Amino acid sequence: MSRIRIAFLGTPEISKSFLEDLIKDEHFEVVGVITQPDRPAGRKMKLTPSPVKALAENLGIPVLSPETVNTPQVREQVQAWKAEACVVVAFGQLLSQKFLDLFPNRVVNVHASLLPRWRGAAPVQRSLMAGETVTGVSLQVMVKKLDAGPLLGLRKIPVAEDMNAVELFGEMARAGKDLLAVDFMDYLRGNLSPEPQEEGEATYAAKIDKAEARIDWSLPARDIHNRIRGLAAGPQAFTQRGGKILKVHRSQVKDIAATLKPGALLQKENHLFVGTGEGVLELLEVQPESKPRMAAAEYLKGKSVQSGESLGT
Repeated sequence: MSRIRIAFLGTPEISKSFLEDLIKDEHFEVVGVITQPDRPAGRKMKLTPSPVKALAENLGIPVLSPETVNTPQVREQVQAWKAEACVVVAFGQLLSQKFLDLFPNRVVNVHASLLPRWRGAAPVQRSLMAGETVTGVSLQVMVKKLDAGPLLGLRKIPVAEDMNAVELFGEMARAGKDLLAVDFMDYLRGNLSPEPQEEGEATYAAKIDKAEARIDWSLPARDIHNRIRGLAAGPQAFTQRGGKILKVHRSQVKDIAATLKPGALLQKENHLFVGTGEGVLELLEVQPESKPRMAAAEYLKGKSVQSGESLGT
């Protein structure tokens, strides 16, 4: 069987890992890549190619990085690749109907939720912030409406109460690659028919606003814990201590014999506890302003808690 010629659209590191797998898969030939334009990065804000672009260029794969994919010039270049199908993973731009029509019913998207739940920009973060215990990955045939295309397959992922967004992205990458290797191939061979989504069950995963990263200690401990792990991949949850930013990377809800007002700190040996609107939260890993992240026990060596001290003010 001849290899299927694929165009790939993606931008961040997770997209790069999908591209690497497609390149290694003997069933596919990646004939072209589209990614976001070079962006300023690092302290010197030097223009830097996306991980996907860097990989494609290194391997000699034709690559486009337009400000918008929806122009006649881009479509003309894509047509020249003579691709038979298109795979989209975290590309970062909406595709016009004219672009989708280049590959009728053969533009597929790997989406990090069990569609129709959590359509939109931040499904991983929103599912964790909502405290869900099961999530997953979907493979959909793309249509003009956001994440509303018919489904080719789903992979469910159990979510432990201490799993954060970084870890969940890793699990989803493995599941998503399996969807492309198995379900996508079955679809291209004509052995699988897409199933329409249940529109009445759709929910929306809005893009994360940086303001959401500020911890509100009046919320229940469980809600704060879920927010911390949901934002672990960025922007990290933060509070203030002594007028300086303190990021919180890991936490756990604790049942301890203590009554603490929201934001109030309690140190027990090398453990750091905070009062909330309901219950107590232990901070396990933090990052002081202009410092590397560290275990709370290490942080307390130089920042022990003073009587009556609180966070968030």
